Amino acid sequence: AGGPGAMAQPRGLLTKEPAPQSVPASDLPMKVYEMSLNTGPDSSSGLATAGFRTTKYLPSEWHLNNSELYHEAFASCQQAKHGRAEAKELAEYAAAAAQRAQQDSTGALGQRLQDIHFWKAELQKEIEDLDAETSLLAAQKLRLERALDATEVPYAIATDNLQCRERRQAPDLVSDEVERELLKEVELIKNIQELLKRTLMQVGNQMRLNRGHKEVCEMDWSDKVETYNTDDKCGRYSNQSTNIQFHPSSVKFEESASTPETWAKFSQDNIYSAEQEKLASINLRALIDNILHDVSEDMRVQCAAVNEAFAKHCEELDDAKQKLEHHLKKILKEIGDQEANIAALKQALKDKEAPMKVAQTRLYDRSFRPNIELCRDEAQFRLISEVEELTESLGSLKKKLLESEQSLRNLEDTRMNLEKEIAVKTNSIFIDRQKCMAHRTRYPVVLKLAGYQ
Repeated sequence: AGGPGAMAQPRGLLTKEPAPQSVPASDLPMKVYEMSLNTGPDSSSGLATAGFRTTKYLPSEWHLNNSELYHEAFASCQQAKHGRAEAKELAEYAAAAAQRAQQDSTGALGQRLQDIHFWKAELQKEIEDLDAETSLLAAQKLRLERALDATEVPYAIATDNLQCRERRQAPDLVSDEVERELLKEVELIKNIQELLKRTLMQVGNQMRLNRGHKEVCEMDWSDKVETYNTDDKCGRYSNQSTNIQFHPSSVKFEESASTPETWAKFSQDNIYSAEQEKLASINLRALIDNILHDVSEDMRVQCAAVNEAFAKHCEELDDAKQKLEHHLKKILKEIGDQEANIAALKQALKDKEAPMKVAQTRLYDRSFRPNIELCRDEAQFRLISEVEELTESLGSLKKKLLESEQSLRNLEDTRMNLEKEIAVKTNSIFIDRQKCMAHRTRYPVVLKLAGYQ
């Protein structure tokens, strides 16, 4: 009996011969294939039954077998029913567990997206900050370059001033205050140029470090963007998605995979390093501000000192020239007076010639007086005395004339020296005022020296 219809009749037979419920189906007796000959009163005998006894069961065996089959069918039904209940419960539990696991996974992916978004935002902010800081540092670098270029003009002016002042004539070719200030200015500008060049190298290195850390953060940010998109796509998968399939080999942990701690520390270290470089860049920009302010102020102060020294020296030259010109005017007047004096002395000498001739002629003529008449009378003594007085007077006049002529020569020499010195002072004034001070009007303004222009 294999179907439900066949099961209906045996259920009625069970009331006549119930099968023992304590006997499991596995304890049913085995089939007996070799039976002994029946010898009871119910047994049949005779040749007609010969050969059929070996394959037949007893009625009790037949009823027992049926009972066992009924019992087995009933037990199978009960077991199947119990199994179906367990299967339904297991299926419901598995479905609930799968749904709960999927919700937990989705929630974990959502939390992971928040973590990734947090670090992605932090990295993006750091990238933007580094980019802005590098731009500000580039502007400072441009200021440094402008300031360095602006020092060329003051350096050329100072060296040109020194070269021009080398063409001063003696005795004005002195190592004066102006020259000392100019040498200080040249040395100051050279030191400033070296400082600006070193600072430019430092800025270049810092900008390379900024860009390097920015690239590291950008790589990290790019990886997180890709990971965010991947996890966002994974979070949107559902049981109704059409693009899902089996990937048995994916259920494993990669040996090179990071842990949440190392993952977070990686980005934290990148941000920390970037922050350190950003801080170093900010400090460098502040240092550049101070350097440019100091060097422009130092150059302005030194330029003012040089200009003041020039102005003071030009005043001294003007004063010296005016005094020399004043003395030259007096010398020229004295030369004129001396020349008139010499002319008067020469005229006085010439005027003494006639009286001398008269006196000597008288003495000469009286020397021819005859005999006793050749007397040393008063007239003779007076004439001799007159000649002596005239001779002495002529000697004094000649001596004074020589002295006056020597004095005139001295005055002429002094005049030449004065004129030469005035020419030297004029040349010095021309060099200092027309060449040097006029050239210094091209000195750059402070804003240009500070790199703003």
